[in-house]
Amino acid sequence: MPLPRFTHVLVVVFENHERGEIVGSRDAPTFHALGRRYATLTRYDGVAHPSLPNYLALVSGSTHGIASDCTDCVVAARNLADTLEAAGRTWKTYAEGLPYPGFTGGSAGRYAKKHDPFLYFRDVAESPRRRERVVPLSQLARDAARNRLPDFALVVPDLCNDMHDCSIATGDAWLREHVVPLLGSRALAGGVVFVVFDEGSTDEGGGGNVEALALGPTVRPGAVFARPTNHYGLLRTIEDAWGLPRLGLSARARPIGGIWR
Repeated sequence: MPLPRFTHVLVVVFENHERGEIVGSRDAPTFHALGRRYATLTRYDGVAHPSLPNYLALVSGSTHGIASDCTDCVVAARNLADTLEAAGRTWKTYAEGLPYPGFTGGSAGRYAKKHDPFLYFRDVAESPRRRERVVPLSQLARDAARNRLPDFALVVPDLCNDMHDCSIATGDAWLREHVVPLLGSRALAGGVVFVVFDEGSTDEGGGGNVEALALGPTVRPGAVFARPTNHYGLLRTIEDAWGLPRLGLSARARPIGGIWR
């Protein structure tokens, strides 16, 4: 079955837990309920350690040789923001704790730049217009209420709510508060929300086997994608759905299939 031509794609990224820590956990009832109602990707892996290389891979098909959570490193490479704009599509990052749109500092309270990959690409970081597409999380609910979601959105909880510094239960409650209301909204009609983790604690697949869900009206209820996939496969899925050129290692990946209505 061909990929839907999604109206919107939202990617929500949590932090640093193996799939086995989420599946079966009494602290993750929202994850369990959404997995049963929508689709699970049971063999989804991170591609590296630590965090930043995984985020870069997700939006550009490469870690670009970065093996740390540097905040002053810069990447001169094509990325998903470039290919989306070239195709006439819109994008945003909604980052929890971001002090103001376009903030480029390394951290602020519980916000961390290392989880905000578009700001590492020179052609985004050096463009005031494009930096304005990186906004605080509070704008997500407002954009949804006004039916003004971008075509693609990366949604980044802060260091507590993404489970990096706080509990699984904390992240589960955040998912229930911020994502569940979107799933039945008019703004997401024809769209999909992918919920993934950047990496786990093992080296499975390069970065650990992590929990991953596909949610929303385009997903077949109770479906399971059991083939190996990762951040490159997710990027390839977005690219193929919208006819975008393939970035880096996404060209070698298979799109996620068999779970769509």
